[in-house]
Amino acid sequence: MVSAGDFKNGLTIEYDNGVYQIMEFQHVKPGKGAAFVRTKLRDIVNGGVKEVTFRPTEKFPQAHIDRKDMQYLYTEGDMHYFMDNETYEQVGLNDDQVGDTLKFVKENENVSMLYHDGQVFSIEPPMFVELTVTETEPGFKGNTATGATKPATVETGAQINVPLFVNEGDKIQIDTRTGEYLKRV
Repeated sequence: MVSAGDFKNGLTIEYDNGVYQIMEFQHVKPGKGAAFVRTKLRDIVNGGVKEVTFRPTEKFPQAHIDRKDMQYLYTEGDMHYFMDNETYEQVGLNDDQVGDTLKFVKENENVSMLYHDGQVFSIEPPMFVELTVTETEPGFKGNTATGATKPATVETGAQINVPLFVNEGDKIQIDTRTGEYLKRV
């Protein structure tokens, strides 16, 4: 059991007949009245987010989450296939289960699958990936306002904004959590 006073970002709890991951929390101690904990909870099944306020003494069962490293193999139609790196067992997930988590992941790269009660509820790509720019417009000399960016398409088909000096064929590093350009490799 975890009390609301001990919440941390990323903690997974069972609440209101569902399993929720704590995205944000804030301990609030007003000048008048009792303290409380304001949280943002993400439903791990459907991804919905809701804001809930708890008393610091409320207790919740902690949900047990399993994490397994898998290799992304390929996509066929609306199915995405992954292989367990230890048992070589293959798992297929449809577009609804995967969402847009694979937009920066190339074939044969490793991802983490998160399970609750044997069901996959989320896929975590690596935090940083290196991808090749396949399409972007050239930057023009003199068009160098501070922080200016242009759209670019990477080899996985995802579109991001990159600085003007990045050209087609350049290898760049991307933060998969935010989808932002980090540096040229």
